[in-house]
Amino acid sequence: MATSGAGVTRTDGVHARLREDILGGVLSPGQRLKFPELCRRYDTSVGAAREALTRLASAGLVRSQAHQGYVVTPLSVDDLAELTVARVQIECLVLRMSVSDGDVRWEANAIAAHHLLERAPYLDPDNPARSTADWAAAHAAFHEALLAGCANRRLREVAIGLRDEAELYRQWSITPAKAKGRDVAAEHRAILEASIARDVDVAVRLLGEHISTTSKLLIDSAVE
Repeated sequence: MATSGAGVTRTDGVHARLREDILGGVLSPGQRLKFPELCRRYDTSVGAAREALTRLASAGLVRSQAHQGYVVTPLSVDDLAELTVARVQIECLVLRMSVSDGDVRWEANAIAAHHLLERAPYLDPDNPARSTADWAAAHAAFHEALLAGCANRRLREVAIGLRDEAELYRQWSITPAKAKGRDVAAEHRAILEASIARDVDVAVRLLGEHISTTSKLLIDSAVE
C-alpha cells in the first residue's frame, strides 16, 4: 500500500480528511460519496478511498446503501433515540465497573485527560457550529479514560464503538446546545469529580444525563 511518509498510509490520510469533512459539516448527512469525486477531492486512488470508507462505515459515519454506494450517515430521530438508549445502558454500565475497579493510575489518567480537554479550544473559529479537531480528540480521550478502569475489554470496546457512532450527532448538537446555554465543560467536570470520589451512583447518573441531553437537544430542534 502506498504511503505518504512517516509510516502513514495513503488510506490513513484519506480517512482522516474524510472524517474531518463529515464531522465538520463539509459533507452533509445523507450525501452520496461517489468514487470519482472522492478521488479528485482527496487526490487518491479508488482502492484507498474504498478502504477509508470501510473504516468510516465501521465507526458509523458512513453507510453502504444498495444501488447508491456509500453515503454520509443520515441523521434520524429514531436512530438517535435507539443509539441513546444503547449508550446509556452500556456506557453507564462500563463506567460503573470502571469507577468500582479503577486504580490510582486510572484516576491519574482520567484527571490528565480532563486537563487536556479543558484547555483545548472548543469551537472552530472558521465554523462556530462545529468543535475543533483538537477538542473532539481530547473529548474522545477523556471519555475513554473514564471507561478505561473497566477490566472487561469487550464491554469497553462496545461502549467506545457506540460513542464513535454518536460523534456525528454530537457535532450537529452544538448549535442547539449553544442556544439553550448548555455548559458542557461543567458536565464533564462533575462526571470526573464523582468518578474520582468513587461515588458510583452519582457518576453513572451524571453520565446518563450527559448522553441524554445531547439527544434531547437534537430531537427538540428537529421538531421545532
